[in-house]
Amino acid sequence: MPFYQKRGEVPPKRHTILENPNGGIYFEELISREGFSDIYSNIYHLRMPTKVVDIGEFVEQPIEELKGKHRNRHIRTNKIKLSGDAFLGRVPLFYNSDLTIYKAHINKSMDYHYRNGHHDELIYIQEGKGRFISNFGTLELSEGDYLIIPRGIIWKFEIKLNIKALVIESYAPIRTPKRYRNKHGQHLEHSPFCERDFIAPEFNEPVDDVSEKLVRVRLNNGYQDFIYAHNPFDVVGWDGYYFPWKFNINDFEPIVGSIHQPPPVHQTFESIGFVVCSFVSRLFDFHPKAIPAPYPHSNLDSDEIIFYSMGDFMSRKGIELESITLHPSGIPHGPQPGKYEESIGKTKTTELAVMIDTFKPLKLAKSIQSIDDKSYSKSWL
Repeated sequence: MPFYQKRGEVPPKRHTILENPNGGIYFEELISREGFSDIYSNIYHLRMPTKVVDIGEFVEQPIEELKGKHRNRHIRTNKIKLSGDAFLGRVPLFYNSDLTIYKAHINKSMDYHYRNGHHDELIYIQEGKGRFISNFGTLELSEGDYLIIPRGIIWKFEIKLNIKALVIESYAPIRTPKRYRNKHGQHLEHSPFCERDFIAPEFNEPVDDVSEKLVRVRLNNGYQDFIYAHNPFDVVGWDGYYFPWKFNINDFEPIVGSIHQPPPVHQTFESIGFVVCSFVSRLFDFHPKAIPAPYPHSNLDSDEIIFYSMGDFMSRKGIELESITLHPSGIPHGPQPGKYEESIGKTKTTELAVMIDTFKPLKLAKSIQSIDDKSYSKSWL
C-alpha cells in the first residue's frame, strides 16, 4: 500500500545494529516485491528467520475443471457443505491464469502458521467474526471487511464466530486503482475512500518461543510444510509500505449521477487481469426520466462475477444471499423481465455486492456442479 507504517522497535537507519537489551542483536529481514525495485518492509526478529529444521513433501491441490456450455450461471454458494480452517476450508469455484476464486466456510481456528508463497490474497468476510494474527500484528475481522494479505506474510486465523468468506488468490499484487492516487501514492480528494479507511495491524509483543512450529506454505497448485526452529511471530518491530490491511465495504463512498453510472465507478481494487468493485447502499439516479436498473450489456472483453452479499439487488430475480452469478463474455446479460421497468421512480438501494471482472475467460471448477442453478440461463424468458 502507498502509505508508511511503523510498529514496535526499529533502528534509526536501515541495515544497522538494533541491540537486544538481553544481549546480542535483533535480526533484520527485508520483505520486498519486484526484487529491490518496489514496495517493501524491514522487520526485526529475536532470531534468524531462516532456521528451518525439516521440510515436508509437496501436496498437490489440483482443481478439476467442469466442462460445459458457455452460458450465464447462478451458483448457490450457501449450499456448500465443506468447511474447515481459513486455508483448507476453501472450495474453488472459478479460475484462470490470473486468479482463483473460492468460497470458504471457516469453522476451525488454524493450529499451524500459514504463508502464501506464490499468491496475494483478498478475503471478503460475508458473516462471522475472527482474528487475523500475523508477523506484522493483529486485525480483528467482521462482516463486510476486505482483508488484503500480500504474499509472504506469515499468519494464523482464529475463529470467534463461524465465518463465511469469498476468497481471491491472485498471481499479482492487489491494490487500490491507480487512477484514485496522485503521483506520490496518496489517494486523491475525489477517490471513494482514503487512507483513514484502511486499517493496518495492531502490533503484538514478540513471541519468545524456541519450540518447533509448523508453517504451511502455499506454492503453485499445492502446499508444502516447513518446520521452523522457533515461533515466527518473534518480531520486535517493523516499518515500511508492505503489510496486511483491511477495508470495510461500508466505508466505500458511492459515486452517483443523474443517470445510471457504469460499474467502474464502484471499483475498489485492481490487479493484473481483473478488478474488484463494491456495490453499496446508495441513492439512485435523479434525472426525471432516469432508469436506475442497469441496461442490458454484452461484455465482450471480460467475464463478470457478482457475489450477492446483502439486501435486494434491483436487477435480479431468484437470487439468494451468497449467490454468485457468472455472466461470461460474448453473450448479453441484464435485468430479468420486469426489473428494468420496476426500477423507474425508485430513489435508493440497500444492496451490498462484490463484483469481480476478469479479462481472461474463467474456467469452472467441478465443485460448482451440484450448486449450479441450471434454469438461470433461461430466466430472461
